[in-house]
Amino acid sequence: MLTLTYPRPIWAHGVPAGGKLAALALATIGLFALESAAELAIAALGAAGLTASGGRGFARAALRPLWILWPFVAIVAAWHIWLRDPAGAAIILRMVSAVALANFVTMTTRLTEMIGVIEWLLRPFARALPAPRIALAMALTIRFIPVMLLRADDLAQAWRARSPAAPRFRILPALTLAALDDATRVAEALRARGGVD
Repeated sequence: MLTLTYPRPIWAHGVPAGGKLAALALATIGLFALESAAELAIAALGAAGLTASGGRGFARAALRPLWILWPFVAIVAAWHIWLRDPAGAAIILRMVSAVALANFVTMTTRLTEMIGVIEWLLRPFARALPAPRIALAMALTIRFIPVMLLRADDLAQAWRARSPAAPRFRILPALTLAALDDATRVAEALRARGGVD
């Protein structure tokens, strides 16, 4: 499976995972507290500056996941243009900024560090909740995101090679079967290694 962490360390890799995740939570709450497009544009510039602080290679790698947002941006923009509602700009800026900030944290935080933070947060509920299993499930979910995006892209390209029609929802059955197959293999690998305590 793939990792979302950028392979070349930048300054943010040295910041504790708990601090980055807490800052991300506060920043996301702040984005939803802002309402005007001007304020959200400043926030978007801040997110862009934060991404650029990692260098050209880091910024280029960070832009690839953001490209996935373009269908949502196009739909929101078209809908609000049709309604003649200027609020669409604020929605788009908020969405792009939030994803960019989350992407920055994900690219500069190792998965083991995220698991450690999740386990620490769940420690007060250790008697009622299996913290290691929940942390592992969340980590696997995060790690599977790029895998499934690549799988969807591969299926879409295979469809386009065989049909002039757009793939759209037609690849969903194959994508679902691929996800179940990957989940089965991961479960078998975990069982072979003794599972999780």
